[in-house]
Parts: sequence; structure tokens; C-alpha cells
Amino acid sequence: MPELRVLSALDAARLQWYHFKAIMIAGLGLFTDAYDLFCIAPIMKMISQIYYHKDSIGTAVLSISYVIALFGTALGQLIFGYLGDRVGRRKVYGLCLLIMVFSSFGCGFSVCTTRRSCVMASLAFFRFVLGLGIGGDYPLSATIMSEFANKKTRGAFIAAVFSMQGLGILMSSAVTMAVCEAFKMAGEGSLEKMEAAGVETLAPAESDIAWRLILMIGAIPAALTFYWRMLMPETARYTALVENNARQAAKDMQKVMSVSMSQVAEDTLSETLELPPSTSSSYKLFSRRFFSLHGRDLFAASANWFLVDVVFYTSNLLLSQIFSFSNKPLNSTNVYDSAFEVAKLAAIVAACSTIPGYWFTVYFIDRIGRVKIQLMGFFCMAVVYLVAGVPYSWYWSKHEKTNKGFMVLYGLIFFFSNFGPNTTTFIIPAELFPARFRSTCHGISGAAGKFGAIVGTVGFLWATQHEEEDKGEVFPDARRVRIAFLILGAVCIAGVFVTYFYTRETMGRSLEENEEDEIDSTCASSGNEVFPIE
Repeated sequence: MPELRVLSALDAARLQWYHFKAIMIAGLGLFTDAYDLFCIAPIMKMISQIYYHKDSIGTAVLSISYVIALFGTALGQLIFGYLGDRVGRRKVYGLCLLIMVFSSFGCGFSVCTTRRSCVMASLAFFRFVLGLGIGGDYPLSATIMSEFANKKTRGAFIAAVFSMQGLGILMSSAVTMAVCEAFKMAGEGSLEKMEAAGVETLAPAESDIAWRLILMIGAIPAALTFYWRMLMPETARYTALVENNARQAAKDMQKVMSVSMSQVAEDTLSETLELPPSTSSSYKLFSRRFFSLHGRDLFAASANWFLVDVVFYTSNLLLSQIFSFSNKPLNSTNVYDSAFEVAKLAAIVAACSTIPGYWFTVYFIDRIGRVKIQLMGFFCMAVVYLVAGVPYSWYWSKHEKTNKGFMVLYGLIFFFSNFGPNTTTFIIPAELFPARFRSTCHGISGAAGKFGAIVGTVGFLWATQHEEEDKGEVFPDARRVRIAFLILGAVCIAGVFVTYFYTRETMGRSLEENEEDEIDSTCASSGNEVFPIE
């Protein structure tokens, strides 16, 4: 591949203000993604008491409520990941943000206030559309950050973008607690009257506004980011390698970064970047040559993301199901308290485990490498699941409300997930593939992950629930939770094997070097001539 000095200049660029600005612009998208995806647990607690009263909300309704946004996310990753390679990262980036803003407001304005079927259907529709926007944000944020970063600190930059998810989870919990507390204080008189009247489920009329407000607040950070996203130039790698315009790539980078362009200027006067036909169109996406060169990487990235999301999203779901800091039965707790407790637990885990895990990855990712961190994360999670799962039915399930040891174990799962495969699976696909396929392949890998999240959420929700018919309550069965923990441990062990045998290290190499390394190794093993691809 002919060397383009604009890309070499980007790889060698010193750390500067625009790198941090790009992290914030891309990171606020991930912040919003996490807020919207993880606020649903306390929201469903509120909805169950507002609209279902004495009835059980049912496992089927819960399953649909949790996975509809995940399904939209998977579809969005495929669609917008592909469009990011076809029409440009920047153009699609703004569209995804607009979808997130308007659908967040739409969730809050879900039609009907009395018919629960109408409320749930409209909420599901807007959550699906919201998922489309969230899905597009994943591959585009990772790709844009990888293509702006230098090769020395690229992993830390992408990890820093992804770490904003932890703050988004924490913010969703904080907003939920603040809204619940404010509405509770404002409607204290109504709650006292309902308690005096002996009403079992304490859900005053104004509580229907509270959950809608929580969802709509998620639109604010996305809306604030839109202006700055529109000011971002197209990435130099897309302009130079996909649009074949090295001169424009150099101009765009000079506008936002202090990059040494003395030699690049000479390049762009003499080069029009007319690459040989074999470099620009020698093979297409999903062709035989594509799978020969990149099939192993695509399998590894997709399989690892699938496995970690089975674990990560199932663990988040079980978190709100198996823990309870209140000794009151659900139907004797007012609607604000039940949502507050779920949000408080999520905030504790985010502050003590999730966020530290992300920032451990930011610090170590370019020091010890992606593969080692991913291996360590999968292995440590497997150990924790086995330690928690083996004695769960006869020990932990009887002490989980007071035993801090189980809380520590469960916190370690989230720590090693984020200081491990949950972060590295976001980084690696943005580094392995050619520029013209990068966003698409990241979207495919991410979509595989979200299908893993759907499998884990639906499968374990149905497998662990036990309904007590005379009370109409649905709750986790201890023996089934134990089996779930053991299965999750086995999933983590599978992640260790896929990482060890199929995942390539990308640390310290430019994006083009990672690509050429795969071509060289493939052609060497087949004994064929090496062809440049870009």
C-alpha cells in the first residue's frame, strides 16, 4: 500500500487538545446510550406498580420491555455501521444523534395514561427507535476515535470514549433517585391518604409523570452534543483511503490538529492518490477474499462480543432481581421507594465496580495489550461466577440481603467485565479492519453482542423466574439462579478460548500495519503473492 504521509503524521501526532475534545464529543454519545439502556430496570418497577397494581407484570412483558431496545440497537449497528462506510462517518453520526434525541422524548410521551397495553406498545415502539440510534452510535464512535488517534495512545482514547458508559449508568441512577425523591416529597399528602385508606400499591396519579420525565432527561446530553458533532471534520483515513482524496484529508486535519504537514504538502501536489485497481476494488465485503483475509478477525470480534454481552446484560438484569435492600414486600412499598432502591443499588455498583473497571482499562490498555486484558477479564469473571454459583442455593440465597461478601463478589463481576472484555470488544474491531470496511465490521461485531444480550436477558429471565400462582408474584428461584451463575461461568470460559486462539493483538501498531499484518500472515500460510488492498 502506498504510504500516505497524512496518516503517518496522525499516527505520530503528539497528545493535544483536539484528542480530548473528540473523546468528549464521542463519549457523550456513549454516555447517552448507557443512560437510555440501563434506566429501564427502575422504570419497569414503577410501571408495574402504576399499571399492573396487584397483578404480576408477567415474564413475557418484562422480556419484551428489556430486549426491544437491544433489538433496535443490533439493527442500528448493522444499518448505520454499513452507512458509515458508504456515505461517511460524519454524515451518519449526526443522524444517529437526532434519532436518539427525538425517540427519548417519544418514550416520555408514550400515549395513553390508563390502558396499560397501549402504554406498553407505544413505549416499546419508541424504545425500538431509540435502539436504532444507539446502535449507530457504537460503530461510528469507535471508528471515528480510532481514526483520529495516534497509534501510541489509540487504545486509551477509545477506552476513554467507552468509559463514558459508566458515567451514563451512574447518571441514570442519580436522575431516577432524584426524580423519585422529588415526586415523593411533593406528593407526601397523597401517599399518606392512600396508606390510611389501606391501598396496597401506593402509586399516586402524578407517578405516571415521574417515569416519563426520567426517560426524557436522557435526550439532554445527546442534544447538547449535536452542534459539536456537526463541526467535526470527516476522518482523514476515510477521506484519504475511501474517498481517495489525500489533499482534502490533510486540509481537514490542519483545521483541527497541530500535525506536522511539511512533507504532506509536497505529497498532495504530486499525488492524486490514483491507486491501482487491485488496491481499491480488488475484493468486496463478504467476498471469498474478504473472508480469507478478515474472516478470522470478524469471527473473533463477533464471538467475543456475543459472549461478554450474554454475561454483562444478564448480570445487570439479575442485579435488580436477586438483591433487595428493603424488607418490605413489593406491594407494600410505594412506587417511588421501589424504583429508588433499584437505582441506588445500580449506582453503588457503578461507582464501586463499573467505573473503576473502565478506567483501569484506560490506564493499562496500551501498556499490557488488549488480548491480555480480555483473557484476564474472562478468566476472573469465570472464577467469580463459580465461587458465587456453587454455594448459591444453600448459602448465598439465604444471606444476600445482609451478606456483604456476596455484594463484593457481584461487584467483582462488573469490575473484571469492564477491566476486561466489555471494553476490549469495543476497541478491537475498530483497529483490525480496512478503512472501507471498518465501521461495517464493527457494527456486525456489536450486533452479535446485542444478540448475545438478548439471548442472555430473555433466556435467564425465563429460566430463573418462578411464579407463585396464589400470590401472583414473579421472583427468582434460588436453584435456578445457581444454575444461571454456573452457565455464565462456562460462557466466560468459552470467551477465554476464543480470545486465546483467535484474537490478534493490535497494541502499538497503526491501523494500516494491523491490516497489512493480517494480509502477510494469510498469504504466507497459503503460499500466494501478497497483494496490497488499499
